[in-house]
Amino acid sequence: MTNVFIFHGTAGHPEENWFPWLKHELEKLHCNVLVPQFPTPKNQNPKAWMTIFDQYKKYLDKNTILIGHSLGGTFLLRILEKYTENIKVALIIASPIGILPIKNYETDKLFLNQPFNWEKIKKHCKSFFVFHSDNDPFVCLKNGEELASKLGTNLNLISDAGHFNEKAGYTKFEELLQLIKRII
Repeated sequence: MTNVFIFHGTAGHPEENWFPWLKHELEKLHCNVLVPQFPTPKNQNPKAWMTIFDQYKKYLDKNTILIGHSLGGTFLLRILEKYTENIKVALIIASPIGILPIKNYETDKLFLNQPFNWEKIKKHCKSFFVFHSDNDPFVCLKNGEELASKLGTNLNLISDAGHFNEKAGYTKFEELLQLIKRII
């Protein structure tokens, strides 16, 4: 069975945006979908998020898919730095890696102020997909471009997708679902 994690971002939760829709669609494909709730914005820090994730780490294996939206994608990178399990794929959507402007930089900076260990991250995941929009009001496009470059992958640039959230019309994310179907 394929384990799929979906990580929300700052001030987020498992029932927002396209997360419930994607969870439902992937469960129809017999995936085990986990969407943890992390403390945010109060007590939002890497240690608190790792404490929550530690309850789920048994689901990390060679068939695992990690999906991170916004700060959830940044946290996904920190997971790949910390854990030695190799996973199948990481899908990172509209995530900050420290290039300003970042609208929520003050709340996100604890996840961003340490350099990323790109070699360790790449060692623990077979393939990466990075999505970003040309009009994201929260995380500037340079983050997506640099992230794709550091991971040695192409940037999936989607025009007018905003922050890939409900406000931008993203209660479904068909491109992401179709990609996951090809992967599993």
